[in-house]
Amino acid sequence: MSPLYAEIRGSGPTLVLLHGWGLNLRVWDRLAAALRERFRVIALDLPGHGRSDWHPERSSLEEQAAQVEQTVSGISQRYSLLGWSLGAQIALRLAARERSAAAGDGGGGAALERLVLIAATPRFSAGPDWPYGNPPERLDEQAAALRRNYRQMVGDFLELQVRGSAAGAAALAELRAALFAHPKGAPGPSLAALARDLELLRDTDLRPLLAGITLPTLVIAGQYDRVTLPAASQALAQALPSARYVEIRRAAHAPFLSHLPELGELLSDFLLPRPASAP
Repeated sequence: MSPLYAEIRGSGPTLVLLHGWGLNLRVWDRLAAALRERFRVIALDLPGHGRSDWHPERSSLEEQAAQVEQTVSGISQRYSLLGWSLGAQIALRLAARERSAAAGDGGGGAALERLVLIAATPRFSAGPDWPYGNPPERLDEQAAALRRNYRQMVGDFLELQVRGSAAGAAALAELRAALFAHPKGAPGPSLAALARDLELLRDTDLRPLLAGITLPTLVIAGQYDRVTLPAASQALAQALPSARYVEIRRAAHAPFLSHLPELGELLSDFLLPRPASAP
């Protein structure tokens, strides 16, 4: 099976970028350009998005994480992983998968060193013991809207992602440009992939895995995020053994677009080793 589509820029420690639902690696263009002097940036198209093929038999969150791991292992031996929204859930699943492999349960590829999670939650749906999510029926409504009119549904979702954000209009324009920037032969994300990923977002609960993910982790939320509540990201950071939580003021769901300089500094401070102090 072919690896996921990847684009590599820059040099330095490897940083892998995983985008969110419905989009593709073009959403990372400005961030990758800002980081390329300090990092070797690998942006991936998630399964069924952009130029990456969709395989229904490998559609679980575990299998999608395995495809990311397989792709990265063919490029780099050590890396940090940044996941945004859906990409953050895949990143968490991959981190748990790697821990299982390190414990002798199989696997063994590239070594994941650090984790960055943007607009992340272990569970998108609200429940009796999880008040930080969306009503499950809302995701069902989105799935129905997806079947009726893909472009309108995804366009409405992009607008929700920037609502309340500083520089929201510019961020929305970038999201829309990335959404429809498909190369010849890649007309857009697979509708089957979009529908399946909505099911995963509705049904997945990663909380049982969190205590075992001991990697140094930076959890970043936007103050006005209406897709992933900041409280969900904060609860996620509190459940991870080695996590730090940062909330960006006047940001929404895509702070890497609206607050790029601030985000770039956060990433560099967290991911790059500091030189030892002179005696």
